[in-house]
Amino acid sequence: MQLGMMGLGRMGANMVRRLLRDGHECIVYDISSAAVAELVKEGSIGAASLEEFVGKLAKPRCVWLMLPAAITPRIVGQVAALLEPGDIIIDGGNSNYRDAVDQAARLAPMQVSYVDVGTSGGVWGVDRGYCLMIGGPEEAVKHLDPIFATLAPGPDTASPPLAEGTASLGYLHCGPSGAGHFVKMVHNGIEYGVMAAYAEGINILRSANAGKRPRAVDAETTPLSEPQYYQFDIDLPAVTEVWRHGSVIGSWLLDLTAGALKADPGLDNFDGRVSDSGEGRWTLKAAIDTGVPAPVLSSALFDRFASRGESEFADKLLSAMRFAFGGHVEKKE
Repeated sequence: MQLGMMGLGRMGANMVRRLLRDGHECIVYDISSAAVAELVKEGSIGAASLEEFVGKLAKPRCVWLMLPAAITPRIVGQVAALLEPGDIIIDGGNSNYRDAVDQAARLAPMQVSYVDVGTSGGVWGVDRGYCLMIGGPEEAVKHLDPIFATLAPGPDTASPPLAEGTASLGYLHCGPSGAGHFVKMVHNGIEYGVMAAYAEGINILRSANAGKRPRAVDAETTPLSEPQYYQFDIDLPAVTEVWRHGSVIGSWLLDLTAGALKADPGLDNFDGRVSDSGEGRWTLKAAIDTGVPAPVLSSALFDRFASRGESEFADKLLSAMRFAFGGHVEKKE
């Protein structure tokens, strides 16, 4: 099957590679001519402009966008202006699901279908496959099934299916336009929480030897009253490795965590700054709008804000208040 891919970053380019391996024809376009040239070498058909890109697609044209959420709506408008009734636009980026609902409504009078595909798999997806959460009209989704089937992981003999349909293959039509990105949004909100749980728990293990460490003895520092219970020098890479084998908290994310600790036990190559690309915020808004409590996910999101220094002023204010009422020594000289 033929597919046009616009946006050849890490995920977009690797998705093209996976499709090429399975015999699909890929027309590719990106503002980076080098990215296009690289995939042309690997068997894709390149385009030097948006017009050429659309012109090389056979009807019904299927245009998959892997772009930053901030520019996706504008690019959708540009692409749609070149399409005809029956064509399909697929958004595989981390767009807000509300944008997908609105885009589908705008394109409906043009009879251009809008399919939103929440795509999970990261840089490993080219070999492992991508988990696809799909929203859009039934007919358009069915037309794209060969593409989804190739991109998805396929049958997993280690995890017998618990339900009928394509979900056990790694892709699912979740509902009308917007439903795919809604499911992916919540997926990423959960991801924030799981990542935070691993990080916090492993950090507690790292402090299991607190009873061996020198500790300030003054009025400002809470004493460690029972240091004999904190005398363990825990091998963090080894612990994460043993958890990978038979543990109830085992996961692919834990596999990646164990790999990171093995390569860099002190994590000296990381600065502790963690970005958020929007999905966590949108998940919390949905939780607030629908009245669903989500304390773990909200805490994980706010922790990411703190990692970027957004809590620094509040911390300074706490220090100022303590100094004001108690003369505590945190104030800078």
